[in-house]
Parts: sequence; structure tokens; C-alpha cells
Amino acid sequence: MSSTPQQTDRPLAAVILAAGKGTRMGGDLPKVLHQVAGKPMVHWVAEACREVGASPLVVVVGYQSDRVREAMAEDDDIVFVEQAEQLGTGHAVEVCREAIADLGGDAFVLAGDGPLIRARTLAAMVDRHAASFASATLATAVLDDPTGYGRIIRDSDDCFEAIVEQKNASETQLTIDEVYPSYAIFDVADLFDMLEELPRNAVSGEYYLTEVPAMMRSQGKRIELVPGVPAEDILSINTPEQLARVDAILQQRLHTEAAT
Repeated sequence: MSSTPQQTDRPLAAVILAAGKGTRMGGDLPKVLHQVAGKPMVHWVAEACREVGASPLVVVVGYQSDRVREAMAEDDDIVFVEQAEQLGTGHAVEVCREAIADLGGDAFVLAGDGPLIRARTLAAMVDRHAASFASATLATAVLDDPTGYGRIIRDSDDCFEAIVEQKNASETQLTIDEVYPSYAIFDVADLFDMLEELPRNAVSGEYYLTEVPAMMRSQGKRIELVPGVPAEDILSINTPEQLARVDAILQQRLHTEAAT
């Protein structure tokens, strides 16, 4: 599969969410700055976006934002946006409105702590999104153990219906092994229209981006799914041991690429 999407005249930006602390990692280093293959893990997310032609790259910072800015200071295609108060992923994208809303076109929204993301996956998402004129296109993965991930709910026609977070899933939904790995591309205009309507969660007080695709669908907009993200690509990084595993995988990939 090519890592170069089909040519399109539509602008393509990327929003990379990098505001969180990552408390389970220990220490005070922002999670996205932990090293994988000799670089901060957020670097590899940005690189995958560059490979498919996304620009600008809007990095949402919050916790120890100065350290994240400093780590990426040499990247002249990056625009930093501050999320002063962490009010959820929907809010994190909303604070990017001024940076990208007027660009039109499409924008990825990706987590900054997923360094094993592949450009070829992003390219497949761009192609499906453009060909179907979708408002949102989501990649999905099938996991032997989907614990902790949002489940992809499909309707009777096998099309997207909703993303249900683990804590909100019914017993039946918890048996679903197709998950959402936080790889999305949105029509920018439709995205910001929906964010104006996105409700605040009554329990957490946060705004969840995962609710947006279902809101779009309820208004008759098209949501596409790109299945087949390898389980390896979305390995969680919440402990030093998991970080070491991901580091070894990426180093092996880079070694293999260098040898071919």
C-alpha cells in the first residue's frame, strides 16, 4: 500500500493532540516527549502526517507546553495552540478553530502518543475520504483484547453508527473487537459546525470528539471506515515496559527500511 495519497486539490491539515501529562508513565515529563527510536514519540506522528502532505501541523499543547514547544522548535511547519484547561478531546480541537477553520478542506485529528502510526494508513484514509465525499473517515483496528478502547458500533448495513467508550459500553458492546485507535480525518467545515453543538459530558465536564461522528451521521452526513490498522500500530504506552516494547518495534522498522 502506498504512503502517498491520490492527488486532491483540497487543503489537508493535521491536528496532533499533545496536551496531556500521561500520569501513568511516572515522572513529570509530558507523555509525548518520551523517547522512541531516539526521538520524542510525537515526532513520529508528525512525520507520518508530513509523508502524506499534511500542512500545517497544529500541535495542541498544555501540560509543560514550553518543553513540548522546545522539543519541536526546529519544525517550521508546526503551529502550536495552547489548551490552557484540559476539557477533553473535543475542546482540544475547538481551540484550533482559529488556526485551521479558514483553511477549508480536511484535517486529521490524531493522538500525539501513537508513534507507530503509518503514513500508508493515513494515505488510505485520505483516499477513502476524498472518494466518498465523507464528513469524517475513521480508521479501525481489530484486537484480541480490546479492553480500554472505544468500540466501533456498526448498523444493520455494516456501516458506522457510533463510537462507544469502554466505560459506557453495554455487556454486548464490550464483546466487540473492532476499536477506534484515534485516527480520524474530518471535513473542516463540518467538524467545526459539529463542535458548536457538542454537549459537555454531565459526569466529567469534558467534551468528547468521539461523539462527533455519530452526531454527523444523525444529520445525514457520510461517515466512512477504513478497517485493518495492524494491532501492533496502536499498542498502548502507559508504562516504561510498554514504552520499551514500542521503542524496539520502531527501531526494527527503521532498520528494515534502511536495509531495503
